[in-house]
Amino acid sequence: MAILTDAKARNIKPDSGVLPHGGVVGLSLIPSNSKGSGKWVLRYVSPITGKRRNAGLGSYPETGIAQVGKAAASLREQLAQGVDPLEEKAKELRGPTIPTFQEAAALLHRELLPSWKNAKHGQQWINTLTQYALPVIGKYPLDQIQPRHIADVLRPIWLDKAETASRLKQRIHAVMAWGWAHEFCRSNPVDVVARLLPQQPGKSVRTQHQPAMPWKEMPAFVKTVLHTEGQYDVTRPMLEFLILTAARSGEVRGMTWAEVDLENAIWTIPAERMKAQLQHRVPLSERSVAILRNQRGRHKQLVFPSPRDQKELSDMTLTSFLRRAEAKSDTAGRFATAHGFRSSFRDWCSEQGYPRDLAERSLAHMVQNKVEAAYHRTDLLEQRRPLMEAWSRFIINM
Repeated sequence: MAILTDAKARNIKPDSGVLPHGGVVGLSLIPSNSKGSGKWVLRYVSPITGKRRNAGLGSYPETGIAQVGKAAASLREQLAQGVDPLEEKAKELRGPTIPTFQEAAALLHRELLPSWKNAKHGQQWINTLTQYALPVIGKYPLDQIQPRHIADVLRPIWLDKAETASRLKQRIHAVMAWGWAHEFCRSNPVDVVARLLPQQPGKSVRTQHQPAMPWKEMPAFVKTVLHTEGQYDVTRPMLEFLILTAARSGEVRGMTWAEVDLENAIWTIPAERMKAQLQHRVPLSERSVAILRNQRGRHKQLVFPSPRDQKELSDMTLTSFLRRAEAKSDTAGRFATAHGFRSSFRDWCSEQGYPRDLAERSLAHMVQNKVEAAYHRTDLLEQRRPLMEAWSRFIINM
């Protein structure tokens, strides 16, 4: 069949009928309502469904005969390889396919299998999920799994097989953490599932290590106690900075200017000053940076020096200040402690729905679970920056 010419295409009329391109099987020019114009269509049988389909390839004369021939030939190559071009285009518009929990569990298991020294442990890991989780949530895409679905998995064995339930919960969390790390879901529903389940026998609801101020009361405390006019007192800006960064007292008291990058708003605490002996970077909020700028020039090395002897403040400085301010905690009869503000921050994160991974990273907590640790190779600095800014704006009531 001869290839369609421009002369014939320019003379096409609404009643001319379909004109075959001639160079590619199934490619035709369908006339439009005006002379000399039409639409290119490639008709083919889908190699996937076996149904006839029409792929539009533009309009004539905007898309010329030679140009459409090349485009149609490319589609024919896809068809020869068993690919439906229209289906591929639809996939691109839909974006990446979200794996189901079963698919994600299988992928994660294959990736982690070489890291287990005992093959039996690797098999137990996937067997637990296969027995208890897959029948309930296996077919759900990761982004559709909610805390109630996790609770439905755990509830039947939560009390009777507490140890198995705890291990199952950890393994489900690892799968969802994998999904979160690959941006298949926006949070990990396992982080809040405990609220939907009864307390397990022999386990306390929470160990209160340090008296902590309820997070809802903190903006008022900062405004009335820390944002007071008068003679400069290093304790107030230091305590506010500690609250805004969720850092430990010793980390703030020993903070040096060499650790501060004001231009990029980052505080890098060296490993030797960290509890876990690992370097920790803190993204600084606008208010935190403002506090640091106000501290400039007060000491060559220390950011919050003692006004008395220009040395590092003692660990009782903040404790004494909180007692004098009668800072109430959520523990009856006890005043809040500096370390307790970390717990207040953690509670706020949970209440606001922030992923556990971000909150734990912000507190520089170690990832105890080896499976989860495999997907925590970075400190998520930039992901934590909006979190710390939101915390700052809450605290200073903006």
